[in-house]
Amino acid sequence: MLNGTSLVFDIETVPDVEFGRRLYSLDSLSDDDVARAMRTLRIQKTGSTDFLAHPQHRIVAISAVLRAPDKLRVWSLGSEESSERELLERFFDGIEKFRPILISWNGNGFDLPVIHYRALHHGVAAPLYWESGESNRDFKFNNYLNRYHARHLDLMDILAGYQPRAFSSLEEVAMMLGLPGKMGMSGARVWEYFQRGQVSDIRAYCETDVLNTFLVYLQFERMRGLLDESAFSAEKQRLVEFLKTAEENHLREFLSQWLGDNGSA
Repeated sequence: MLNGTSLVFDIETVPDVEFGRRLYSLDSLSDDDVARAMRTLRIQKTGSTDFLAHPQHRIVAISAVLRAPDKLRVWSLGSEESSERELLERFFDGIEKFRPILISWNGNGFDLPVIHYRALHHGVAAPLYWESGESNRDFKFNNYLNRYHARHLDLMDILAGYQPRAFSSLEEVAMMLGLPGKMGMSGARVWEYFQRGQVSDIRAYCETDVLNTFLVYLQFERMRGLLDESAFSAEKQRLVEFLKTAEENHLREFLSQWLGDNGSA
């Protein structure tokens, strides 16, 4: 049986065009042209990818599944109008309040480094998150910062045995397990949606990503013996019941695609 509180999280980002303008002296260009220039300069630098360096990302959504003994919740932090600073403050406030086990897919490689840089940029304090035993001995050998400690489980890292050659996408693993996956959306389209003001759609997409990650997490806990078959089924059914009462279309669509014709998890 799962003990304690788990927080599955995911972020969505867009190019930080204000930073790009300063960094590359692109004052005369539109946002879209700045983003295009940032990617072009990135591929010139790397020779292989236009995926921006971590500090050049701006967070526009943070979504989560909170699984506690007495509650289950799926939501996006803040509102569509929330600033990046507010999203970060809410994320770290949740860690201070619940002290959860963090669950991610590629959190070590992307989400958390971006969160770190952007929190540094905005001056967002997060004492408990950065604790490594100096003030609280409980965090000396189990904290959020050490790659091999249990307060943050990066499922991609763990399942690949920490070998980059074995890394897989969330989409591929989710589909392997019969889960809905990306449902026609992808991170590559977030900038396009953001430019059109469709932040609600970005938040909805992020929420389906954390649902996929949560269900992969349950499979992982069953695999390593922390959930027996009865507890595994109970956890899935708990999520089914939550999604059945959801008003949001994307959550109901996720449930429909997950259950399929059988109508059961």
